[in-house]
Amino acid sequence: MTLLAPALQQYFTDYAHAQRDLSPNTIAAYRDTWRLLIKHVTATTNVPAGKLELDMLDAHAVAGLLDHLQAQRGNSARTRNARLSAIRAVLAYALPDHPEHADTITRVLAIPARRSPEPVLQYLTPEETDALLGAPDKGTWTGRRDHALLTLAIQTGLRISELTSLTTSDIHLGTGPHVTCLGKGRRRRATPLTPATVTVLTGYLTERLTRKGSALFPGPAGQHLSRDALEHRLAKYLALAAQACPSLAAKHITMHSLRHSAAMNLLAAGVDVAVISLWLGHRHTASSDAYLHADMAIKQAAIDRTRPPDTTPGTYRPEPDILAWLNSL
Repeated sequence: MTLLAPALQQYFTDYAHAQRDLSPNTIAAYRDTWRLLIKHVTATTNVPAGKLELDMLDAHAVAGLLDHLQAQRGNSARTRNARLSAIRAVLAYALPDHPEHADTITRVLAIPARRSPEPVLQYLTPEETDALLGAPDKGTWTGRRDHALLTLAIQTGLRISELTSLTTSDIHLGTGPHVTCLGKGRRRRATPLTPATVTVLTGYLTERLTRKGSALFPGPAGQHLSRDALEHRLAKYLALAAQACPSLAAKHITMHSLRHSAAMNLLAAGVDVAVISLWLGHRHTASSDAYLHADMAIKQAAIDRTRPPDTTPGTYRPEPDILAWLNSL
């Protein structure tokens, strides 16, 4: 009999922190996945969480959770696959120490990721951006904070985790204004700020520094805002902005969509996709190819360069009587 609890404790306290030094976001995502799995197994087996054994987490139990996530919680295939990766990571670590459960663990590791079509990339047009930035009530502290947050997010394309972790010392408004952040994979980068963003942040920081805490965009007690808080605030402003810009009502916009909007703005300005990849902090430049697919202007320019269907193929040859040809123009 091998209880699950010691294996989980060893992974999260020793391996994840001391050996792998995984980021807090990764550890939190893995932790939440295992909480979901344990709750699912205890509900289906009536066995208390502290009494669960490794062999109870077989392929059937894991597949049941994955199906539940998609059918009952409405999770996408991408979220389902991320949960599966978290389960695999812990069981793969436990496998060498528990060869007696090799058959059970191997079957879980063999569960395939679910394939799905790539979702349509959602981003804001310039008109929609103006409507969204005009939604916060600048007559209140919360409205001014949210306006500065949205302005920074749309211009820089920072991830939601990067935005929520910013402090006042990460903003540099002197010569060469920029914002620094610790991004995905612990890669630190600096992103330039436009004059318009600098103007907004200058006024905001003057007021922000009179309040407690070091978070750039603080909550009521000066603490960093949560991811859920940002999404909640965005949904509120989208509903207000949709009254002035109805096209917003037909789009599913999240905080990550603001990141897409920053990339599409750069692409529309003629910035090379490799530079956009560096701007967004992508590890591989291929990650930015999706913006090329989403930009209809690039596709239109490509089709404009093609030969019209009624043109006879071949090398151009001028008319023999050049004067008659000129007269015909």
